Amino acid sequence: MYQGLLHLHSLLRWIILVLLVVNIVRHFASVNKPFTASDKKLGLFLMIAAHSTLLLGLYQWFTGPWGLMNILDKGMGVVMKDSAQRFWAVEHLTGMIIAIVLITIGKGVAKKDLTDAVKHKRSAVLFLAALLIILATVPWPFREGIGRPWFPGM
Repeated sequence: MYQGLLHLHSLLRWIILVLLVVNIVRHFASVNKPFTASDKKLGLFLMIAAHSTLLLGLYQWFTGPWGLMNILDKGMGVVMKDSAQRFWAVEHLTGMIIAIVLITIGKGVAKKDLTDAVKHKRSAVLFLAALLIILATVPWPFREGIGRPWFPGM
């Protein structure tokens, strides 16, 4: 079960990345246009994908070998001295939580009593910041010691 959830978690990253790029381009391109129901729905789909991935990731962090179990077995001092262990125990989790908070705030901008231009700009900036954080904290295959395949099961 753990392996299947890990594959699902890895697959969902692509959905989040695509939705982030679509949202960012749409908001930057629509600065002088009305904030539509489609804009709200795209933000909602992004937020649902991000929160679903977060729940899967938290389950893996608490039950898998690289998160809490690793800290309990080896101690925080040992984990923090090893870059691969630190990445899985602290950096990946922290970066993704920050990115998902930014996505949630970016989605929430649609509910604010602001002009449409301000809504588009704020959403775009928050989604762009989330994208940069996600790109920095994903275990890409080229990252030595922590790399995961491009697609699950490869």
